[in-house]
Amino acid sequence: MAESGEAAKPGPMSAAELDKFLDGGEICRVTCLDDDGWPYTAPVWHEYRDGGFYLVGREESLWAHYMSRNPRVSICIDTVANPAKVLVQGSAEVVERPNIGGKWVAIARRMALRYLGEDGPNYLEPTMKDPRWLIFIRPKSLKTWHRNFSRLQ
Repeated sequence: MAESGEAAKPGPMSAAELDKFLDGGEICRVTCLDDDGWPYTAPVWHEYRDGGFYLVGREESLWAHYMSRNPRVSICIDTVANPAKVLVQGSAEVVERPNIGGKWVAIARRMALRYLGEDGPNYLEPTMKDPRWLIFIRPKSLKTWHRNFSRLQ
């Protein structure tokens, strides 16, 4: 990162910049292959932790079903206001098939707070009895870019 008061040059993010960016509220667009081999893209919440990306999907989420049958995925997380992006190719691992009260609960609660702020529990809690998948995306490649990350602080 640039010295205080100095603009960062365009280029890859440092590990600290990556963590800060991914801890923000940018939506993840995940692309997988449907059962006919066509790309299928969905906007989803994510949590970057343990060297990869956790995704929580309702039982009927098509993307989770597709990933359970073909683990090849790509992710794009970006922002226009302060141009930055993270591009990932990786493998989806089903951590939990649709269930109620699994490991996904704590992750979904953190996501709801991060994306919706204090209104997060009002959105999530009424649906806690809906079974959900927990998917982990393990990156094979992870590329980052930012124009001026210091403006994101």
